[in-house]
Amino acid sequence: MATLVSLLAAAAGTAEAEVKNPLNPTTGGHFEVVDPAEKLGPDKAEAIYHRMLKRLRAAYALSGERTAGAYARWQRFNLAPYESEQHGGRYLNNYGNTASRAYGRFESAGILPPGAIIAKDSFSVNKDGQVMPGPLFIMEKMAPGFDAKSGDWRYSQIMPDGSILGISKGPGGENMEFCADCHARVTRQDHLFFLPQDYRAKSRQ
Repeated sequence: MATLVSLLAAAAGTAEAEVKNPLNPTTGGHFEVVDPAEKLGPDKAEAIYHRMLKRLRAAYALSGERTAGAYARWQRFNLAPYESEQHGGRYLNNYGNTASRAYGRFESAGILPPGAIIAKDSFSVNKDGQVMPGPLFIMEKMAPGFDAKSGDWRYSQIMPDGSILGISKGPGGENMEFCADCHARVTRQDHLFFLPQDYRAKSRQ
């Protein structure tokens, strides 16, 4: 996360480098669900996720942001992708680094320490059954005093083309204000939302 500001400043250079995006629609980044439905069951959502996983992570990694390249090796807190209305009806997966392991206790997690990172990759399904990659949502706990209003969480978002939409208190920070405001609804839970009960993986704590 420490390099996000410099990465944003270099965004134009990334475009000029003509890096191939593995999720560009012209290279087969989209595919269709055989049996489209308004809501995907956990088994179907998981199958779709595994089908697109490699390309999804490769696209995020184009940002050069370290979390984008590391989160796939972290603990996954859900059993299958779950639908999140707070994220535009996308299907999400919640990952966390070692410092965030207490998140796996969900409502009993308490206050996560500085350095804790929660990363949520995503995809969506439209009414025609097309499956499309979504953003990677990241929140990192900063040192005390970073931002009392956000509980010292810093938000950033990587788009499915590898571009960075914004970072709290950095370039594009205004785009992250909605995230902070939404999470402020759960200040008693350290600004953390938790998974639907049926999708929760067993805690490793």
